[in-house]
Amino acid sequence: MTSAVDITVSREAGDWAEDAEWLAERAALAALGAAYDDEEGPAELSVVLADDALVHRLNREYRGKDKPTNVLSFALTEAEEPEAQDGMPVMLGDVILAYETVAREASEQRKNFKDHMTHLVMHGVLHLLGYDHETDDEAEEMEALETRLLASFGIADPYAANHQPPDR
Repeated sequence: MTSAVDITVSREAGDWAEDAEWLAERAALAALGAAYDDEEGPAELSVVLADDALVHRLNREYRGKDKPTNVLSFALTEAEEPEAQDGMPVMLGDVILAYETVAREASEQRKNFKDHMTHLVMHGVLHLLGYDHETDDEAEEMEALETRLLASFGIADPYAANHQPPDR
């Protein structure tokens, strides 16, 4: 992984833990390390720690879904493999998490909150890098990568009991 990756983590709303920024950055770096080609040049992305109200508004405005969701990814490029232009960093996009939804899901699914958050950040970053789960093959590829990355942190397979991608 190149040191030319700039990850900005901001806390906009929600009762996030003191180490939430560190956890988000660590998860984003892991996903980038596995799926971003360093030869494409430097990259930038942001992770926003938000609440249900903000994510609900964004989900309604940009996806036409009038409800909050756990994670939203807004890619700044439509290319499957983003490329730097004229030495400028690749602007990958934004990953936005909703605190209350993440906390509720972690509780309902009997998952550690920080583990669930880590998974959702990775999931969101992979979306920025062109991964998706619209077809069974895409879902299988994305879930396998997420599972492998999470295992490197000692986090159990999130799909083992609940075979549903995080933002469906």
